[in-house]
Amino acid sequence: MSTDYILYALMALTLIGLALIMIERRVYRIIIYTAVFSLIISGIYLVLGSPDVAMAEAAIGAYAIIFMIVMAEKYYKRDRVDENGKKKPPVKIPKGTASVPQILLGLVFVGGLAVLFFHFAPTGIEANIELRTDYLLLSGEQVGGQNVIGAILMAYRLYDTLFEALLLVIAIMAVSHLSWLGKDYITEGRRSDIQKDKVAFYSIRIISPLILMFGIYLVANGHISAGGGFQGGLAIACFFICRYMIHNIYDMPVKKVLKMEEIVFMALVVVAVLTIFVGSDWVPYQHTVLFQNFQLIVANSLVGVKVACGFFILFYRYITIERSEKVE
Repeated sequence: MSTDYILYALMALTLIGLALIMIERRVYRIIIYTAVFSLIISGIYLVLGSPDVAMAEAAIGAYAIIFMIVMAEKYYKRDRVDENGKKKPPVKIPKGTASVPQILLGLVFVGGLAVLFFHFAPTGIEANIELRTDYLLLSGEQVGGQNVIGAILMAYRLYDTLFEALLLVIAIMAVSHLSWLGKDYITEGRRSDIQKDKVAFYSIRIISPLILMFGIYLVANGHISAGGGFQGGLAIACFFICRYMIHNIYDMPVKKVLKMEEIVFMALVVVAVLTIFVGSDWVPYQHTVLFQNFQLIVANSLVGVKVACGFFILFYRYITIERSEKVE
């Protein structure tokens, strides 16, 4: 089957997925549809020849879906009290589907986006591939490693990477300061109900160390294979979510994690400055490749730790702190 047909089939599936997400009202079904949608998007990226981007989408999708499942579990099974301190009945999980007008509106909206996309999609226009050719031919010599996407993120577009890291720092600070509970950490709280299901409990217990090792592998080998700091950091963050499900994360030194994130970001800035303004010109020629690979591993490691800390803090804030007390 031609790659074009596979791509068109996946794009059609994305439209169906969008429609299902828009018209569905049951929370857990929306989560499932979102997971499938993320998987389809990963397939599109893979068909288009971007395995790193596909891996990042898959990692984000996995993290987000687990996050939403735990959040839904926390929300619908929380203790609710009235103004007199008496318990109120738990919130019921919504059932049923959207009304007919809502379904039609969602289908019209998604269908309109599809029509606009296919109408304005460039066809018959010869793309300028000069920059792509330069990246493919020169990245190994100028930056090092074999992963062209990693070379672009860690060298050619390093400023973008720094600003993305800074954006994550700002997001973490905003979440910490604007959340309705002013605590930095708690020492005890509710555990996940997954612990009551033996099959799920032992499955996650077996999988979680594999996720951690895979995350470390992605970080350490991001310069020579698909992966890198961002994908590996997300995998490491998923490990801590799994740890919450099978044990708890109330014994984690969150204040140290917050401080570590700030220190790692500053170290990333220092490495970026050295990469941009110093480079590898001062290194003897016979050691240039070794130095470049070492530089990429260090940069990927810093990005991985940064991303892992950031997403762990977000998870800890919303899952452990925000749901630790009774909600009126």
